[in-house]
Amino acid sequence: MLKKSMRFAMVMSGLFSPLIAFAAPDIVLVNGSIYNNQDARALAIQNGVITAIGGSEELLASTDDKTQVIDLNGQLLMPGFIDNHNHVFEAASEAGGNCELSASATLLELKPYLEYCQQQSQSKDWLMGYGFSLEMLLAHDSGQTPLDMLDSIFPDRPVILMEQTSHSMWVNSTALELAQISEDTPNPQGGVILRDEASGKLNGILLDSAGDAVMEVAWNSLNNQFEQSYQGLLVGLETAAEHGITTIGDGRLYWKRGWYEVWRHADDQQTLTARVALRPWVYPNEEMTAQLKYLESIYSSEPTMSDLLIINQVKMYSDGIIINGTAKLLAPYLDTYLTNKPYGINYISPKKMTNWLKALNDIGYSAHIHAIGDGAVRESLDAIEQVRQQGSNKPYTLTHVELVDKNDESRFNKLGVSADFQVGSDYVAYNDHAWAEAFIGAMRAHRLMNLKAIFDTGANVTLSSDWNVHDINPLVGISNSLIMERSGLPTLEAAIDAYTINAAKSLGIDHITGSIAIGKSADLVLLDKDIRELAPEDIAKARVVMTMLQGEIVFSYAEN
Repeated sequence: MLKKSMRFAMVMSGLFSPLIAFAAPDIVLVNGSIYNNQDARALAIQNGVITAIGGSEELLASTDDKTQVIDLNGQLLMPGFIDNHNHVFEAASEAGGNCELSASATLLELKPYLEYCQQQSQSKDWLMGYGFSLEMLLAHDSGQTPLDMLDSIFPDRPVILMEQTSHSMWVNSTALELAQISEDTPNPQGGVILRDEASGKLNGILLDSAGDAVMEVAWNSLNNQFEQSYQGLLVGLETAAEHGITTIGDGRLYWKRGWYEVWRHADDQQTLTARVALRPWVYPNEEMTAQLKYLESIYSSEPTMSDLLIINQVKMYSDGIIINGTAKLLAPYLDTYLTNKPYGINYISPKKMTNWLKALNDIGYSAHIHAIGDGAVRESLDAIEQVRQQGSNKPYTLTHVELVDKNDESRFNKLGVSADFQVGSDYVAYNDHAWAEAFIGAMRAHRLMNLKAIFDTGANVTLSSDWNVHDINPLVGISNSLIMERSGLPTLEAAIDAYTINAAKSLGIDHITGSIAIGKSADLVLLDKDIRELAPEDIAKARVVMTMLQGEIVFSYAEN
């Protein structure tokens, strides 16, 4: 009989054969096309780990009467998708509100939506909702400010409405009072309290961290908050499994809203259907020492094969977004709501970000950093360069990276920084950047979302959904990244890697998952079509037939 240590070495080296197996496999998948394993038609799984890849007859010979045999019916078996930036908790939770607005409606056109929400819910508690467009809300002179409109419909009840990107909030006077925001309240770091251009008074719009602070008050006032949050989490995980997602990089963990306890409960109850890398939020307006103490208390050691909940990266924001004028730029905006901040704003100043990264590194954390403007990208790379010089070899990622100066493109590879892009919406939006020309000019707008420029430097490029800002379906992102003119990814293999092994590298778990290989976790997705044979625009039409996490089926199309 083989010693366990010898068997493990053979598995990891690829020398393991079912003919000398320590035990018959738990599961054998047969008669499929195994991605990136030429001529292989089957694989074996033992204790959630891939133990053999080969021919169907060969692997069937290793089974016993306890082995589950699954016929793949000639379909394509791929590594499970890794969504490197997904707000799975927020996107699916009813706790975030059910007052849904229209992003194409003006302020006056939104009045019937608001009146309907008022009629449907007569409670005196916070009303929470989402879906307006800041540009449409402020584009037309209606004789009313957004604050006036909300106050006329909700004179006593606190209301907070989130714009689809989550970077602006629309609130009424009652909400402002509860959040202790008045005419004299200064702008917080990373945020702006907007005022009416004519009167100079508050207009009910809070940008970035200013809005986050009010949402914190609203969320923590919810009745039955924990159960609402937990049920929303389960719905979100179910949606992820339906789309073949086996690992999620959490978009942000607002730990002051009790979200960590919700995730911990899901792990304890064994209801997680994806591996999740939680990224606790770094609050830009809170003192560093207390936050570091908390972050150290929830830090998880380096992930193992069996871990489903991982906490070793934080989420930080360097800046906001272009359409709000809060993305940090190297050249001033041509048009902005923030005339006294022509270059945009920082959530965390460059010097403070360097201090944060160094302190986080000392307690084991790396960072996933929101950086949209070319100024924020440069400042974030500068901060990472400082921590690299101190010897950190942890995986760092800049996410969104919509605008990157040419001089900074090569720095991603040089500094070992991943670039995480989201292209899951209508691909036309990524080919036609006319929307940005008014803000940053045609020449700079033309450089937006340039995946190819970063990819060509040899840097690690990942794709993610940023759900629910964009479509959660990884196949949509893969398809769009290939359709994009001039700035997309060059091959289907590169696009698949961006949603699998490259994302695993960004999370520091490529030794565990991200590819189909002996010794790796059996995190797999079965598609009804071989996307290698499809035109790029047809890839998104493929359907997930089965999703498997650690050798367990967490979604099956036949069962739904």
